[in-house]
Amino acid sequence: MKKNLSLKGIKMKTYKALLFFSVIIFAFLFISCESDNKENIIVIGQFASLTGSEATFGQSQDKGIKMAVEEINKTGGVLGKQIEVVTEDNQGKNNETVSVVNKLINVNKVVAVLGEVASSRSKAAAPICQNAKIPMITPASTNPEVTKLGDYIFRVCFTDSFQAVVNAKFAINSMKVRRVALLIDQKNAYSTGLAEAFKLTFSSLGGEIVAEQKYSAGDKDFKAQLTDIKAKNPEAIFIPGYYTDVNLIAIQARDAGITIPLFGGDGWESEKLVEGKARESLEGCYFSTHVSKEDQSPLVQEFLNKYRAKYNEEPDCYAFLGYDAAMILFDAIKRANSTEGAKIRDALAQTKDFKSVTGNITINEQRNAIKPCVIIQIKDGKFKYKETINP
Repeated sequence: MKKNLSLKGIKMKTYKALLFFSVIIFAFLFISCESDNKENIIVIGQFASLTGSEATFGQSQDKGIKMAVEEINKTGGVLGKQIEVVTEDNQGKNNETVSVVNKLINVNKVVAVLGEVASSRSKAAAPICQNAKIPMITPASTNPEVTKLGDYIFRVCFTDSFQAVVNAKFAINSMKVRRVALLIDQKNAYSTGLAEAFKLTFSSLGGEIVAEQKYSAGDKDFKAQLTDIKAKNPEAIFIPGYYTDVNLIAIQARDAGITIPLFGGDGWESEKLVEGKARESLEGCYFSTHVSKEDQSPLVQEFLNKYRAKYNEEPDCYAFLGYDAAMILFDAIKRANSTEGAKIRDALAQTKDFKSVTGNITINEQRNAIKPCVIIQIKDGKFKYKETINP
């Protein structure tokens, strides 16, 4: 009997030992597989306003980036590795931007960051990326100060300095106006920067700013500002704001008896701009942007066909720019032959004549893209190509 118990004990000990070693071997294999998987992946970070007041900006950027990632991975990825994008929603808030970008860098260990559309949020993220020596590419933040925040900060769009010149020249040469009023979002870096640059250029061309009024994003009543503007008898109103506010401003302007043209920058671009009564209120008005879907370039038309097939909807310029930002990053990583931040940065800085869907891009010494600007006119609720102005 004792002999049998002893034998059972030995068997139990043997079983436990085998179980222990099996667990160790399994854990080793799991860690090894995880390590192999990580070695075959390049992790990119993206932050965007997927929710919040300007959600169409972030949603479009995200869709463009996803298209680029899908395409590059199908062709073998970059440096023989697949691209993985970790996306964080900043909810359209500066403080949330700080949190999610820190997470991307410190927790997800991304090698580069893509985002954001809004200049204020890009300005919040840029110092974090710069301090960590992680390259950041904004698809569409046009405020000139964004890339001045460090040599790891790039953009694939034009700046407001150029966009302002385009709008000022268009007002003088094409709209044939000399007296313009301004309506500015006073807490928005994009709006204030574009307004200041516009004033300088427009005045230098012989134009006169007859009124300057301010509002804050999210305001619902613009009657006081519009009443003052109407009294100054301008020939047009320049509104360098976002579509969320322009939509309502246009309706109230027409209700106030203001019939002159309204015009603005790329912050207008969203199908939501012409929703409801604003469709009629904005008829014949203009805004500057990055690309026209009427462009018959093979790259533009190929992108349009792929986007429509994938999402069953029409892209706006931010989808184009998100795609371009991702593709320029992948090209830089290939040319750098490395995922080291400094080497990617150097390759990005050397980008010349990159054939993108928004036009050929060269990155200048200030890490800004040199490229054309397009003027769009709103006709029957549609965004129709008007003209292209080259740098």
